[in-house]
Amino acid sequence: MSTTPKIRNVGPKSAAWLRQVGIRTEAEIRELGSMEVFMKVKKAGFKPSLNLLYALEGAVQDCHWTALSDECKSALVLEVNAREEDKGPKSWGWWRPGKGTAKVHTENMEPDGSGAQTSSSESDGEDDHGVRELGEPGFGDGDGYRDD
Repeated sequence: MSTTPKIRNVGPKSAAWLRQVGIRTEAEIRELGSMEVFMKVKKAGFKPSLNLLYALEGAVQDCHWTALSDECKSALVLEVNAREEDKGPKSWGWWRPGKGTAKVHTENMEPDGSGAQTSSSESDGEDDHGVRELGEPGFGDGDGYRDD
């Protein structure tokens, strides 16, 4: 059994996350602040919900997390969003503009049905003229996936 006192509002899974980022007591949460502790958990790769942030703030204010005011919760959410906007998207880290990018060339059918083709170097992505639907005659190789 652990001799570390239980952190208010924090369940076993969240307590494990906190231990893994070096937080073991409510005093440490108060010292760093609920937002810093929450961001440490996120940066460590865990996927905490806002309930953890509210629980941490409840521990700081020495109250149950459901007793936090709506204004307090809104302020916390706004700060999380602001901090996440500053870090940028993770999934685009591999892409660097100007390095190995090629010009895209597309050919589209005219929407008036004239059959005239136009070429463009960029597409607005809002029309799908010339795109066939699944099940249209002539789509694919006739493997029987049509709704008749």
